[in-house]
Amino acid sequence: MKINDKLIELSTPSESPFGFEISIKNNIHRLKESRIFTIRERTNGNGNKIEISDDVESKEHNAFLNFFQRLSADFGTSVPHNRKIKKAVPDFSFDYRTVLTENLDSNMHYGYGDPAIMKVELQGENIYYLVSTSNDAPNAFPIIKSRNLVDWQFCSYIFPEGFKPEWAADGESIADFWAPEMHQVGKEFRVYFVARDKHTKELCLGLARASHPEGPFEAEPEPLIKGNVIDPHLFVEDEKNVYLFWKEDNNDVWPQKLAELLYKNPECIPFLFPAGSDQKTAALIITFWPWAKDLEAMERFFVLQILIEAVIERFTEFEESLKELAQEKTIIEDRIKEILKFMRTPMFIQQLADDGKTLIGEKVKILENDMQWEAHLVEGMWVTKHENHYYLFYAGNDFSTDQYGIGVAISKHLKGPYIKSEKQLIQSTKSWAAPGHPSVLKTEDGGHLMFLHAYFPGCAGYKKFRALLEIQLHLRSDRVLVAQS
Repeated sequence: MKINDKLIELSTPSESPFGFEISIKNNIHRLKESRIFTIRERTNGNGNKIEISDDVESKEHNAFLNFFQRLSADFGTSVPHNRKIKKAVPDFSFDYRTVLTENLDSNMHYGYGDPAIMKVELQGENIYYLVSTSNDAPNAFPIIKSRNLVDWQFCSYIFPEGFKPEWAADGESIADFWAPEMHQVGKEFRVYFVARDKHTKELCLGLARASHPEGPFEAEPEPLIKGNVIDPHLFVEDEKNVYLFWKEDNNDVWPQKLAELLYKNPECIPFLFPAGSDQKTAALIITFWPWAKDLEAMERFFVLQILIEAVIERFTEFEESLKELAQEKTIIEDRIKEILKFMRTPMFIQQLADDGKTLIGEKVKILENDMQWEAHLVEGMWVTKHENHYYLFYAGNDFSTDQYGIGVAISKHLKGPYIKSEKQLIQSTKSWAAPGHPSVLKTEDGGHLMFLHAYFPGCAGYKKFRALLEIQLHLRSDRVLVAQS
């Protein structure tokens, strides 16, 4: 990589099956920041050279998706999944009740991603509270409430602007405040959440407390669990038996390690990617890699996403190809094994001490991605108990595509073993895309309602609006039935 007067110049390593020359220049026009990418394909003297110049709005997911879609037309690289002409959606629909399709407060930016529901008895009245993801919005984690699960009103924020935890990174396209859950333990209301450490930029789990569900909340001065962890879930048996669930966010790790491996060993590309379009995609991405590896976490994901998609479309086969490659190229065997390790995203459970922040006993792995529909990740878990069984609902696959959906695993014991359903429980339909991150409410009549988020069709992507939906569940000892229309 060369930097000349703020112009970054990149070149594909020579042993790659395809080659590119890329220059990147920052562009500020009318107070909007963008980058001008000039890309030329190396042809080794055969055929006409192709060169294009494209202005991409900086740090926007959909801008990058559109950019890579245009490149696919010019260079024959892979089309982003979000931009492919979709096959027919399965001819069925779920009996959703649409709860909210607009922000309830002008300071909310992105809707109701990762919704977590809870019931609180206040002065003899049942009130339902729901908190949700806020990404990089100045006000973190909106709190809304309802007395009847139909009419909702905005209350406040867990962290109003200026009151975020000192340890957490803040700022547009820098902060990632994700997946809050509020739970009552005794007389205390606890919110477990995800944010980035402002120094390491790794995702960590935090805790904030209040004496009332509408706050004010005070955050612990340090994270509970540091580095590469997301999606905390609390299961409260009683005040003395409280358990924390979380997952390792390895799906952010292996793409970086794969890109680094292919950049240093580009001759491996044809072995791992049989399709010519995927080979060209891999060559393009490793050309970007010396620049992309130093980007903020989410923008780095935007650049790597089409490489990730090339892997997860044949995820099981790709794992087997990596194992074969490790046997053939023993000099990089350890690095390949590391990639294989991080292609699993395990979920854990561990008991919490009375202070709500100290983990005690041993952590237990309860689930990981091992089914084709889950591809490279499982996340966003919620456990509910019914009669003598525990039901663990979770999301799998890529959050920004219509492959994302909800699964369920059932156990007779909180710490497992959990047996997964063979198929997705809830998936995309013609009406709603990428349903995910469920939470479950036990109703007064003994029923169960699931609250989840979903995108409007064709509108999936990071920091895009997610609506709040509700669906009725019927729990059985060996399966879960979902109301379908």
